[in-house]
Amino acid sequence: MGTVNVNRNVTDVFYRYKMPRINAKVEGKGNGIKTVIVNMADVARAIGRPATYPTKYFGCELGAQTQFDYKNERFIVNGSHDANKLQDLLDGFIRKFVLCPECDNPETELIVSSKKGTISQGCKACGFHGPLEVNHKVNTFIIKNPPNVNPASQGASLTEGKRSKRSKKSGENGDDSTVNDGETVNTSDEIHDSHTPNENGDDDVNWTVDTSEEAVRARMQDLTDGAKNMTVSDDFDKTEKERLDIFYELVKKKRDSGELENVQTHKELATEASRLDVQAKAPLILAELLFTANIVQEARKHRKLLLRFMHDDTKSQKYFIGGLEQIVSLHADKLMDKVPGILKLFYDCDILEEKAILEWSQKVSKKYVSKEVATQIHEKANPFIKWLQEAEEEESSEEEDDSDVEIEYDDRAKTDSLRKEPTKPEAKKSIKPVEEEEDGDDLNIDDI
Repeated sequence: MGTVNVNRNVTDVFYRYKMPRINAKVEGKGNGIKTVIVNMADVARAIGRPATYPTKYFGCELGAQTQFDYKNERFIVNGSHDANKLQDLLDGFIRKFVLCPECDNPETELIVSSKKGTISQGCKACGFHGPLEVNHKVNTFIIKNPPNVNPASQGASLTEGKRSKRSKKSGENGDDSTVNDGETVNTSDEIHDSHTPNENGDDDVNWTVDTSEEAVRARMQDLTDGAKNMTVSDDFDKTEKERLDIFYELVKKKRDSGELENVQTHKELATEASRLDVQAKAPLILAELLFTANIVQEARKHRKLLLRFMHDDTKSQKYFIGGLEQIVSLHADKLMDKVPGILKLFYDCDILEEKAILEWSQKVSKKYVSKEVATQIHEKANPFIKWLQEAEEEESSEEEDDSDVEIEYDDRAKTDSLRKEPTKPEAKKSIKPVEEEEDGDDLNIDDI
């Protein structure tokens, strides 16, 4: 099967962190078709994560159910999926959940707090420690299944494991281990975490948690900003429209309080958009809340915030243009004639890229405004679109002209110049380096 670099952005063949290529096997047919990742356990060991994490990640990204058979090391994703596609998805998982954000080293570990519902990350290579700045559906699964829990103690599958946990107590001899398929799994850490005798040997300690409103508020204050963003909530179960409404209210609140020029606010908004999984459509909300008829001054004012959401992201830029259509439609008497200038302004500010603008110009859509208004906006934008296309054609023609240039070498001219050079004292100095490079075999000065 061969191996690949854990971080496939690193092309060094001597890179020390390797992992096996994913080996996928499709089984069944019809509604029962499924893809078995044959070597998922080996891949997981290479990246230092439980095999269930990347498998669950595949399921979330592909919109498919997953199954885990710990006993036989079978990790299954429903449906038919190509190994190369799964390998590309694994790169995304590694980038989000394995590589250190500081040094890009895969020598990291996840620290999960089930009580607080947070995930933090520590790097053994550079010493980095901080909250995991990734919001994904897999986060909830990781919190419910921390990496320090041995999956072998859960039985052949998650369902069986949970059922066996409820039914099995500690052994008759009172030891702190459970045996499963010949493997002894020490669970003393879990026992000590939940019940520890006090100094006097008494074990009647009352483990209770103050759930009053004041106590909850105090505990939330103790969380760092990054940990607050990782707190599991019911927002993941809401519809996209409801999640967009949550983001809308947050941006509106920050705008009304005058905090939108603060870099920390920019980071907070980007993190919240990621947590709500609305990064692509967030610029549509920003356009609606940030711009009025005075869009020229407002564009420069909010440039940094917009770049944080749209830099090198064509999809987000196209949603943003949809938001601009709505602003132009709302203030048509003042902005309709300024459409070319508005597009050029955002283009010059690097907020909108050429690719996004040209793709938008190909089709008139009534997704954001009426068909009549959208058509009018496209007509007004034509001069700028034409200018972009001509500039692109000129660049391509210049590249073609450069590629057609041929360099002719005249050996006779070179020989003649060498014959004339010895009459000048400086010639020997200029020729000597050439002789040293060619070991003195091609030209002897004394023979000239």
